[in-house]
Amino acid sequence: MKPLNLIALLLFLAGATWALTRSEPVVREIQVAYFKAIAPTLKAGSAIETKARNLLEETKHSKEYQVKLSAIESEIGRLRIIESRFQALERENAELRHALNFKKATNFDVVAAQIIRRHPTTWWQTMEIDAGEDRGIGIQLSVLSNDGLVGIIDRPFKRRSSVLLVTDEKCQVSVRVENSPEVGILSGQRGEFDNNPTLRLRFLSKDAALRPGQRVFTTGRGGIFQPNILVGSIISVEKGSLDSEALVKPAVDLSDLGTVFVVLSENH
Repeated sequence: MKPLNLIALLLFLAGATWALTRSEPVVREIQVAYFKAIAPTLKAGSAIETKARNLLEETKHSKEYQVKLSAIESEIGRLRIIESRFQALERENAELRHALNFKKATNFDVVAAQIIRRHPTTWWQTMEIDAGEDRGIGIQLSVLSNDGLVGIIDRPFKRRSSVLLVTDEKCQVSVRVENSPEVGILSGQRGEFDNNPTLRLRFLSKDAALRPGQRVFTTGRGGIFQPNILVGSIISVEKGSLDSEALVKPAVDLSDLGTVFVVLSENH
């Protein structure tokens, strides 16, 4: 044992022996003084112990809260899925109601169909619907929406069909302008790939007196499109040396289509 440790031990034993050999009042005074001396240490130790216990409780509660939070987040995710499905059903029901109302109001014998495919590179040229030859659909039948002309059946298959949209330059429609003698050929424009493609109305008279907002309807000439179907409205007129042309805004929002109607025949 080191000398210093030995001296400390001897001093401790001497002090203990001296204290134990004193009278009872003296011993009590020594005890009181001792406890007063160590009281701050005991209080600090008690406070540390209390903090440690509180920390353990908080950790325990934190884990419980984490479990509850995870359960709540899972429930919120489930409810969001349910809400999304409910909104989809609402949209589908609304489209079905519109389809039923359209079929009741129109003079045409139509087949309602849903759009099932559109390719980004041909978004304004073609689309596919979920109705085909099995439902009486053939080539060159008009395709309508609640708002007007969508296009024409390009290629029918057994259970689906390809539709050539009115914004494609190959889709040419004989039209008339309301409240005017003007008639012409309406088609899409090459290179029109933005969010609001316009149509070009050609072969108008040289002095065509048209104004923005006038509506454009099918004439029924050519035997493909039934007459008096809304196609669009005049945006502007460009007069040339021999004839005039006009820009036309499509009546149908072709960027947001759900249900369309294929005209099988005209009811009489």
